[in-house]
Amino acid sequence: MAGTAVPDAGSDTSDPGRQSRRSRPRLDRAGLRADLRATLPDASLAVLITGLIFAWLWVRVENGTSSTVQVMPHLADRQHWMYWLCQAFGWSALLWAYITVLLGLLRSGTRPPWRLLTVARTEKLHRTTGLTTIALMFLHAFLLFLEFVRSNHGDSGTWVGRVASAFAESFVPGYYPSGTGRLAILIGLLAFYLAIPLSLAYYLRHATGARMWRALHRFIIVVYVLSVWHTLLYGTSVWFDGLFRSLVWALQVPLGLLLLLRLARPARPSERLEVRGERRPAPAVFAARLSGRLVVAAAVAGVVVVVATGVDGGRSPGVPSPGTWPEPWVVWAGLGLLVAAAAVTAHRLRPSRATARRAVARRAAESDASRQAVD
Repeated sequence: MAGTAVPDAGSDTSDPGRQSRRSRPRLDRAGLRADLRATLPDASLAVLITGLIFAWLWVRVENGTSSTVQVMPHLADRQHWMYWLCQAFGWSALLWAYITVLLGLLRSGTRPPWRLLTVARTEKLHRTTGLTTIALMFLHAFLLFLEFVRSNHGDSGTWVGRVASAFAESFVPGYYPSGTGRLAILIGLLAFYLAIPLSLAYYLRHATGARMWRALHRFIIVVYVLSVWHTLLYGTSVWFDGLFRSLVWALQVPLGLLLLLRLARPARPSERLEVRGERRPAPAVFAARLSGRLVVAAAVAGVVVVVATGVDGGRSPGVPSPGTWPEPWVVWAGLGLLVAAAAVTAHRLRPSRATARRAVARRAAESDASRQAVD
């Protein structure tokens, strides 16, 4: 006959929060696997769109209307097909990033009258398109790496040196040595490497707590801004002034207005800018939230002015290219500030033992209620 179960002498049964943290996996593998499976239709559509973009880019090369060939005539050779596929994946990555941010803003703001998409479906699509975006960004960089290897971009005398040079210029932020790419590739790689932890933070919510992952995930808007900046700075398809470049700018206006609406009318009462009453935040928090709203409003106004005036930073054919600004050290300084802000946010919102105990008690009460309902 089995004896009565006795806890080990070294075990701690007095803290349910600690038991919960130990029993639950830190990574939500089941949720990640489910979302990866759900990504297959979305990723298949992304590959199809990439193929269509590739065909469109190549038609422009063949009929002589490609601005990229105007900048780099040698790319009209068919042997550079990997470069053009790299460009196609870059455009599809930006498109999927746009869709992801749009879905996220629709999901996190005040609840509109959902018709075609439920809240749960919108959130699911937001996660799957985010995973697809990361894959497209990787393929964009990987194909550039393969093109550098094929063309012996680093002029290395050995195969190992050739691969190492191509890898560094394609995947190491700040390594690319010259031209516009010195800044643009740095910005693009920072967007890629920031997208990975900020997007996957959802699957670590059991370890970080829901409040922390939501707060960290909001920094993902920085990834999108860097992606658009990278495109406008280095995308030779929008290198010169014209309708296509103006369209890229104009498409940012709806996202900016949605973000501004999201900040002005947050769904959670705790995020509102209450001047009086019990919900008024601490002065430092109030100042930070107000500053954020003002910065977003100024950015949206700036984009509207760019679209209205047509002065969008594009280059004119036949005119010498101006120097890029800012210097890379400014981007690195901005990254340092971003990391510091994320670290402060994570520290402030880290889950406490009391929070864990309340969560365990709530789940236990819900479990008891469900058992009683079955009985």
